[in-house]
Amino acid sequence: MHIRFDVPADPAYPGRVAAALSRVRLRRYGHIGAVLAAAGAIAFAVSRGFAWGEKISPLCMAIVAAGVLSMLYSPWVRLRARRRSSHYAVEGAYDITDDNIMMCSGSESGGIAWDGVTQVGDTPEFWIVYVGRMPATVIPRRLMSAEDAETLRTYMAKRGLLQLP
Repeated sequence: MHIRFDVPADPAYPGRVAAALSRVRLRRYGHIGAVLAAAGAIAFAVSRGFAWGEKISPLCMAIVAAGVLSMLYSPWVRLRARRRSSHYAVEGAYDITDDNIMMCSGSESGGIAWDGVTQVGDTPEFWIVYVGRMPATVIPRRLMSAEDAETLRTYMAKRGLLQLP
């Protein structure tokens, strides 16, 4: 297998990459925030029926506020990543072989060996490549030809990295 494709200097592309990677990394903050907000609201509702409820109400409201802020953290980081990375638009390329994924962007280049990849997540625009438990990079599926995308999908599924639907 040898797949090569170019990445145009699109100002929106780095922001989409940053948003896709941060969505995966920050998902837990939304879950933690929901649990905190629900626990704080339940504690507040329960404490209203007791005499000591007035003393604990500020704590419950602080827990709810912390939960809401935690849920808003991920969208805020994604928005900042999109805005900050929009001026990083440079031409690049991907060179994917049986051994590794090579990426170059401007004067920078790097690669990931397939042996180090533990799984590949599937989103509508990207395949998110994980090394260990962390998302390491993305492969932009929309910039590939349909034949190359199917070849790569089959290769990743054969290696057990991506499950075919």
